[in-house]
Amino acid sequence: MFINVIGAGLAGCEAAYQIAKQGIEVRLFEMKPQKKSPAHKSDLFSELVCSNSFKADRASSAAGLLKEEMRLLDSLLLKAADTARVPAGGALAVDRDIFAQYVTDNIKSNPLITVISGEVTEIPDGVTVIATGPLTSDDFAKTIYSRFSTALSFYDAAAPIVTLDSIDMSRAFFESRYGKGDGTDYLNCPMNKAEYEVFYEALVNAERAPVHDFDVRDPKVYEGCMPIEVMAQRGHDTIRFGPMKPVGLTDPNTGHRPWAVLQLRKENSNGTMFNMVGFQTNLKFPEQKRVFGLIPALKNAQFVRYGVMHRNTFLDSPRVLNSDYSVKDEPRLFFAGQITGVEGYMESASSGIIAGINAARRVKGECSLELPSTTMLGCLSSYISDESVRDFQPMGANFGIMPELQNRPRDKKERGQAYADRSLNDLKLYLESVRL
Repeated sequence: MFINVIGAGLAGCEAAYQIAKQGIEVRLFEMKPQKKSPAHKSDLFSELVCSNSFKADRASSAAGLLKEEMRLLDSLLLKAADTARVPAGGALAVDRDIFAQYVTDNIKSNPLITVISGEVTEIPDGVTVIATGPLTSDDFAKTIYSRFSTALSFYDAAAPIVTLDSIDMSRAFFESRYGKGDGTDYLNCPMNKAEYEVFYEALVNAERAPVHDFDVRDPKVYEGCMPIEVMAQRGHDTIRFGPMKPVGLTDPNTGHRPWAVLQLRKENSNGTMFNMVGFQTNLKFPEQKRVFGLIPALKNAQFVRYGVMHRNTFLDSPRVLNSDYSVKDEPRLFFAGQITGVEGYMESASSGIIAGINAARRVKGECSLELPSTTMLGCLSSYISDESVRDFQPMGANFGIMPELQNRPRDKKERGQAYADRSLNDLKLYLESVRL
């Protein structure tokens, strides 16, 4: 007996790993290296195509709580993340090559996992986890569309990466907001008011690259990865109160808080490449060099990767999926990852954990996990299967989807810790009860 897993991204690798842990053989289908999506460059599994950050690491945050729950379920990707960690203040960021190599090596060396290279265009027979992600290939996406006519699409964007030695360090300084981290986690590129005005006007008037529709006439841009130029058009100070907010920072050259600031985060463990935090973009490549070069520290910046915008595809999951990530009218099929409407790297991986465990339990004739509603994992799976949600949009980890606390602390940090304490306690008790 074996289980098919289609896609060796974050969710697919977690699913395959969890299934193999149950002693069941896995056939893991991956179209690399024969074929790649426009956003993928590496032959490795679990390639990170946007940011190299997995968001906040502290358990009292929604993103951190999700990661702690995943650790209780023996997440492969969090083992990889801990191995590939790079400094990022209070966030968990990784060297993406070390991260992907760790996952690839562990999957390929697992005796119960057989990797089958090549594109899948039809849904195979047998118990199957479909984890082809938001960049599902055109042919397989059409197969999914024909089977589930309620699929939706939106567009996602990635930020540029520049080399450290091309940054004008006389116009930049290392510091994390409010002194978090060791002080070298972020490289800040400050701007005064006049510099910001010039940059802003150039940004909102810059020429954008064309976006080609895929079976959609009105593509949506997800708020969590809004291109900087689109965000800027919402108002003159929108980005200055968003990704360019200067709060918690002091420019050592002036002794004052900058008018606006671009933060750069280490992209690799050697610290030779830096990601432009929050600067997802769809500007044409020459325009990116011109406009972003108006930020004084980036006047002569060398770009090792320009920002790109690409299609993301996700199901109208409340009409398609159960809370265990199985298909409502075909329980042998499971979906996992961002194609289900969870948003974010760790959210995608977490759905792969749950889908993989439940697929294995399906083969064994056991009931699916019914995760406590007080856990972030349980709340995300409930959200993607809640039929009362009509205008379904991708959802990341947040405390707003969790049931209210009985004795709700007024302090935000204490409230987050209370959510975490309740969740982790309930999850530990539940996993002991199902002997997982």
